[in-house]
Amino acid sequence: MNSQPKKKNNALLILLAVFVLPIAVAKLVLSFDLYNGGATNKGILLPSDINYSNLAMPNPKPHTWQMLYLLPKRCEQTCQDQLYVLHQSYIALGKDRDRVVPIILINHDSDTRTLNNLNMAFEQVTANKALADLLTQQQLVIVDPLGSLIMQYNQVAGRDANIAQGKAMIADLRKMLKLSRVG
Repeated sequence: MNSQPKKKNNALLILLAVFVLPIAVAKLVLSFDLYNGGATNKGILLPSDINYSNLAMPNPKPHTWQMLYLLPKRCEQTCQDQLYVLHQSYIALGKDRDRVVPIILINHDSDTRTLNNLNMAFEQVTANKALADLLTQQQLVIVDPLGSLIMQYNQVAGRDANIAQGKAMIADLRKMLKLSRVG
């Protein structure tokens, strides 16, 4: 009779281990950031409250997806590589190209001479101060058809790195275009 309670204790311990141990392991994995979530985007997601209306700027192309780039004061090699990637990314969209517009934002001191010398047809829009202050690091930004700035791609150095970034931007943009019911 003494062995009967011992078996009940073993069964209780096994039962607790089966149900409690996975929860404890999951908590440890999440606490130590060992789990890389299901995010497949390659760009950096921007906060949801950044949009044209909050930046007090009219949407230059409402109801279309946009790829933005702020033209700096001096457009050196890195800037030219970014413009090249922007142009090639737009061309690589293929059938979805009519849903996306590449836009070059300019200021009063932007280097528009270089833009004209590159012979790439970009739509040029004058950026207001709030948007120009947001895009000071020469990053590429994707804007949704409702005017929200969604994702940014920080400036990288080197042509190969820029091409890899362009491929990442195309992959992200294609996913968004596939899932979008707007624009």
